[in-house]
Amino acid sequence: MRIGALSALTGLSRDTLRYYERQGLIRSNPSDEPSNTYRDYPDDTAERLRMITDARDAGLSIADLKTLLDCMEHGELGAFDLDDFLETRIRHLDHIIATAERTRDVLLATKAAISPHADDLVSKHAHRQDVTSG
Repeated sequence: MRIGALSALTGLSRDTLRYYERQGLIRSNPSDEPSNTYRDYPDDTAERLRMITDARDAGLSIADLKTLLDCMEHGELGAFDLDDFLETRIRHLDHIIATAERTRDVLLATKAAISPHADDLVSKHAHRQDVTSG
């Protein structure tokens, strides 16, 4: 799959895809056609990019993703403590989730508190529109 098709499929820009490739998060292969310099991405790249996007949205850094993907693909840990790495990231995500849930609760409570007054707000806005336009 060429970069344009991958970009359209994932919603990621070509620049982002090239950046991820330079960082080693995704890979491409030279085109089979010797007359061009196009690159082809394996079919599973879109799924990998969904995982990368989800992980980035959840707060994982490019460096974290590179470390994790290297461990998953190559299994070579050396002196690297994968368990500690994962536990630290899990604790961080748990904190983000708890914060998001508290914020959601505040927003829901605010919405519930103003719901009985929503009709009044709409009426006042409509009345102002009538006065200024008429």
